[in-house]
Amino acid sequence: MADIPKLTLYDFPADPGVDGWITFSPFVLEVERALRLAKLPFEHVRLPYQKVKGKNPIGQLPVLGIGSEIVADSTRILHRIEGLAPGSMTGGLDARGIAEAWLWEEFADAALYPQLLFARWADDRGWPVLKQAFFSGFPPVIRDVIGSIVRKNVVKRLVLADFLRAGPEACVERRARVLDALDARAPEGGFWLGPRATSADLGLFAHLHELRMPKTPWLAEEVSRRATLSRWLDRVHAATRG
Repeated sequence: MADIPKLTLYDFPADPGVDGWITFSPFVLEVERALRLAKLPFEHVRLPYQKVKGKNPIGQLPVLGIGSEIVADSTRILHRIEGLAPGSMTGGLDARGIAEAWLWEEFADAALYPQLLFARWADDRGWPVLKQAFFSGFPPVIRDVIGSIVRKNVVKRLVLADFLRAGPEACVERRARVLDALDARAPEGGFWLGPRATSADLGLFAHLHELRMPKTPWLAEEVSRRATLSRWLDRVHAATRG
């Protein structure tokens, strides 16, 4: 541990202000919990929006500083954490199990993150929460203009990605199907692929835990109705909170 460089996790400035949620970003949450699972000490730094591209030219976070090295993209960061703390992301699995763990982590990014974007940016119930968190620092007139532009761009991307093309009702139906499937697959005990948490748990947990944030109670209730899935989420939360 003494040979590991200083670790700095860079996050957006918006703070949810809710115990158990340090960020609105599932990807930042995934890396934060991965670092805690790996028992790697780190500093959590919120960057002003105008400084984000100074850490990642494409404007995306999280970014993990490893000494002077900068690593972007949550999946790449988890692989890097595995290199710093071998076994921490793979839980003693064999080669086939490790491959499956990373596939579940990828599934979470592809299937669950668009649902989170839809619920926060396109759903009129979720938008006020995000608007207050992300744009409250701007003067009222500018806040409304910038917020509206960013929201339209996010919704446009969801349509172009063929996620929102069929309309909001189809998104809600898809979310219910995915949650039902995950509830049926969730383990009654232990973690997603065995007795130890892995990248599969971290990826799935981060997006689902963001869905159940108390500031969006209708989403939290959707998750809580899936009892087996919720119990697994609680186990991952306890194991990775540090």
